[in-house]
Amino acid sequence: MLENYARNEHGVIYQIDRQPFVYDEAYIGKGYGAAPVEAMSHLRFGHLVGVLGRVPDSILDVGYGSGDFLKCAKKLVDDVNGYDIPPAFPVDGVQIVEGLYTRHYDVVTFFDALEHFEDPTEIRNLDTNFVHISLPWCHYFSDEWFDTWKHRKPNEHLWHFNAESLEAFMGSLGFEMISCCNVEDTIRKSTGDWKNILSATFRKS
Repeated sequence: MLENYARNEHGVIYQIDRQPFVYDEAYIGKGYGAAPVEAMSHLRFGHLVGVLGRVPDSILDVGYGSGDFLKCAKKLVDDVNGYDIPPAFPVDGVQIVEGLYTRHYDVVTFFDALEHFEDPTEIRNLDTNFVHISLPWCHYFSDEWFDTWKHRKPNEHLWHFNAESLEAFMGSLGFEMISCCNVEDTIRKSTGDWKNILSATFRKS
C-alpha cells in the first residue's frame, strides 16, 4: 500500500492524512473532458429509471456541481432537489437544500461525490428508499498502478472503492445493492482494459 493510504475492514482504501481542498467555480466547471455533459446526464437518469423500473417520485442530488443532472431529471420529476458544499449555485426550478437529513426522498444520488466526503459513514442517516452512486472504480492492481492512476487525487478523492468494497461498505450502513455496472464507461472510457466508473444502486433496508 502506498504511503499515507490504508484499507479498512470493508476493503475501502482511504487517505490517512489530508489537507483542505478548495472547491470553487473553476472546479465545478471542469466537466468530463471531451464528453458532452448533457449526454452524461441523460445516461445517468436513464440508467436510474431502468434500475428502478419507474421514474422516481423525488430526487436529492448530492454534490450537484453545475446542476446538469438536476436539469435533466426536472423534465420528468417534479420534486427535484440539490445539495452541495459552498459555493452552491442556484438551478432554475430546483430546490437547493441546506442539509441531507431533513426530509424523505425517494432516491438520493451521488455522482462523483461520495469519494470526496470527509466521513461517508454519515449517509447512514439518509431518509430514502434508494441510493444511486457513481465513482471511480479502484482495482488497485499494484502500488505502481495506484500511484499513477488518474483518479488518485490526494486531498480531493479521499476514499477509493471497487464493487466488492462499495457493497460491503454500504451494507454496513443498512443498504442492499440491487444493481452494479460500469454503464458510464460508454462515455468515460478507461485508458486501459479495466472498468473505469462504478455505478451502483442500493435499497435501504
